[in-house]
Amino acid sequence: MSRLAARSEASVETLAAGVLAGERRTLARAITLVESSRREHQVRARGLVEALLPHTGRSLRVGVSGAPGVGKSTLLETLGLHVAGKGRRLAVLAVDPSSAVSGGSILGDKTRMERLAQHPDTFIRPSPSGGTVGGVAEKTREAILLCEAAGYGVIMVETVGVGQSEVAVAGMVDMFILLQLPHAGDDLQALKKGIVELADMVVVNKADLDVSAAERAAEQVQNVIALLAPASAHWTPPVLAVSALTGAGVPELWGHVERFHQAMTATGEFHARRRRQAVDWMWSLIDAELRARFRHHSSVRESLERLTDAVSRGTIEPSAAARELLAAAREDT
Repeated sequence: MSRLAARSEASVETLAAGVLAGERRTLARAITLVESSRREHQVRARGLVEALLPHTGRSLRVGVSGAPGVGKSTLLETLGLHVAGKGRRLAVLAVDPSSAVSGGSILGDKTRMERLAQHPDTFIRPSPSGGTVGGVAEKTREAILLCEAAGYGVIMVETVGVGQSEVAVAGMVDMFILLQLPHAGDDLQALKKGIVELADMVVVNKADLDVSAAERAAEQVQNVIALLAPASAHWTPPVLAVSALTGAGVPELWGHVERFHQAMTATGEFHARRRRQAVDWMWSLIDAELRARFRHHSSVRESLERLTDAVSRGTIEPSAAARELLAAAREDT
């Protein structure tokens, strides 16, 4: 066995020990393992996550979303340097969109956060979305746990940023920050986006380009938030204008994050949200496994291509094809 192959097949115990020791290379290999689609790797990954689970849960998880071009990576670098400068160990999980044609991803976030990547107390991991709906990678939750086990006290998840589907990250973080641009539109357009309802904070970035426009945009979003039912009686999502390029407003942004954490912890809502997310994660894993078993069922595989082709040609109704496939899946069960 080559040295590279031997390293890739490191035992679960070895990987767990390296992650707990805070070894960044081992953490990267562990995340690669949990992201693998190979069945044998999935078995080892489950063992790794189970071994590390008692050492997780002690971080602050922050999700950052926004449309392409809003400046998510730039803001995360500026904010990350501020957080690291306060003595906090920080991990950034940056999700890049996967090509619908080739399935590949550029994974350029680490390059875009060059200064942050060089900081000794930070870890940046770009991952492909793999077409997963909701702007996050399929194994983002597991990657969060691994980073927590490695001792990172702040975990930031940067999403793909493709529109209204940017909601999955809100179900796996403690605080969800939505980035907006000046001149993003009027109150009605902001309200239509729906995602504002999930935000624990809204940040109008690139305020340095047009201060008055950024302030107007912040006021418009604030008006929208005033119309929405608050997710918590103890927290009103703040709206602020910042400049990731100059750093203006970034310390205030982090101050709001810390106050949110304190407020939600004091009321018990912080841990209540974590418990709900754990249950949701369980059901998502069940759904994924049932879907995988369905597609790999021998009788389903025999009919799937034929029925898929028939549906695409319009010679059979999708509902009829679904009933036939489900009936096939019930065979030998």
